[in-house]
Amino acid sequence: MGRHSLPHKPSRSAGRAGSPRRRRVAIAVSIVLAVTTGAGVAVGSGLLSFGGPCDPAPIRVNLVASPDIAPALRSVADRARRDRITSDGRCLDVRVEARENDKVADLLAAGATTPDFQIWVPDSGVWVDRAEGAGRDGIPLTPAGNVALSPVTLATVPESARALGWPGKTYTWAGLAALATGKDRLLLGAADPARSATGLLALSSISESSRREAPKDTTLTAATAELLTRRVSDSDTQALRTLAADGQDTDGANEAVLLSEQAAYAHNAAGTSTANLSLFYPTDGAPALDYPYNLVNVTRLTTDQSRAAMRFMLLLGEKPAYRTLQQHGFRVADSPVAPTLVSTAGGRSPQPYEDRDSGSPSSEAVQQALGLWTVTVQSARLTTVVDASASMTAPVPGRNGQSRMDITKASLLRALNTFTPEDEIGLWEFSTRLDGAKDYRKLQETVRLGDPVKGGGTHRERLSGAITALKPIPDGDTGLYDTALAAYREAQAGYVRGKFNAVILLTDGSNQDDDGISRAELIKQLKELVDPARPVSLVAIAVGPDADRREVDQIAEATEGAGYEVSDPADIQAVILRAIMAVGHTHAS
Repeated sequence: MGRHSLPHKPSRSAGRAGSPRRRRVAIAVSIVLAVTTGAGVAVGSGLLSFGGPCDPAPIRVNLVASPDIAPALRSVADRARRDRITSDGRCLDVRVEARENDKVADLLAAGATTPDFQIWVPDSGVWVDRAEGAGRDGIPLTPAGNVALSPVTLATVPESARALGWPGKTYTWAGLAALATGKDRLLLGAADPARSATGLLALSSISESSRREAPKDTTLTAATAELLTRRVSDSDTQALRTLAADGQDTDGANEAVLLSEQAAYAHNAAGTSTANLSLFYPTDGAPALDYPYNLVNVTRLTTDQSRAAMRFMLLLGEKPAYRTLQQHGFRVADSPVAPTLVSTAGGRSPQPYEDRDSGSPSSEAVQQALGLWTVTVQSARLTTVVDASASMTAPVPGRNGQSRMDITKASLLRALNTFTPEDEIGLWEFSTRLDGAKDYRKLQETVRLGDPVKGGGTHRERLSGAITALKPIPDGDTGLYDTALAAYREAQAGYVRGKFNAVILLTDGSNQDDDGISRAELIKQLKELVDPARPVSLVAIAVGPDADRREVDQIAEATEGAGYEVSDPADIQAVILRAIMAVGHTHAS
């Protein structure tokens, strides 16, 4: 993988979608028309036709959708065929198939085969990010707006809802997580955040909420993730099945699950009133599943397919389609939230279900949460290698005189709090000639954080002390290449099967050791060391403006790892978790 930057995308709202969707549709139409034959010809030939005689041969396009919204889209497509809706004078024939979001995202990211569909509607933009974030080999996607919305909530059985004070008592995401991890635990379940956008968005919201309420305490999100690993389901549907029957002893069954409003609507609509779920909408914002509509590999679509795909998107913005989506429990753009939708789903005032400012987690928070989840589920073995050259004394702008090393240490300590006792983490420092002729020095072995150490305490405590004690070496240069090779060799020699094995290399400069190996020789030797049976990734992070970004990219790519850049060392924690998610997911696949 090449170097990644942390995207800054606008948060998605759980209320009305409003005009942004319309703008994206207009942009997508322009793209499609430019790719095909030009706007004037397209309009003249009937792209925006709303009915009329059909050519004998319909235009067939295949649409793959998230399983929850596929029935509603299929209903709209069936009605379009019955009503003889046309595109370019030919009948529109859209065939809708339900497929799991994560599997489609991985298929598109791999780019190994040509997809058998022209349109993809996952339940969340997080899957689009996954499909597009795996490198240059993926199938390109063209966004064309959002089909529907559904807030992520906490659904409880009625007895538990009453105990929690529903609907009068409200909670933040952090407050709900505290209920699940506290002494009298609310038995909370969720779908796997690696497979479910609902689970991932909820975990991300818990993380951001916890950071706002207790900036210095990073343990609540980790504790929630660890708890969910013991009560996780493969899908939202399976998570629903883990709920206890109301009025009966839970006997270990879940009392609450992280769930979308639409899933609760479908559950309640199919059951009896005594089994209805009650929904808590956190006061600091319910993130929304946003059902993005994507054209797949638009440059390979025929003119007819491109126009038909956009014709169907426009059809989904009409009132009959809106009614269909609402009947299936979805919120739609530019429309007030239907009271019957909310009441059927289990919401009731004063739960803040109409709040337009959802406070949805940022892309950074989502990637961090997935990295944290990867670590919690898979466990990690990381050798952390920190630049201790003299340039690490440089002050960071806007940080009250704190140096790069000061902020790097603080970020590493925050990251340390997210790892479990089963994770293995070691620490090296490097400059030039730190240990005789060696440019590096091992400060702590890579062993379990929970292991006891001589003199009392654990490896975590000893490692925390070693990080705190890091200091730049006066007049020290950057012995990057020899250090990277030595750290990778040792990490591979100590490889532990079943864990995510990696070297985390932090540097604020380019290699300055003229007596060591060259960059070309380093890359050559790293490529020779790579062993698919014992995968170890080198994650290289360029810190500050003096680091050679191209250099860290090339070093990381040699091991099928990832190169990153951060302008502020405070972002190191987020990048480490993002890298674990990206590279760890690739290895798990």
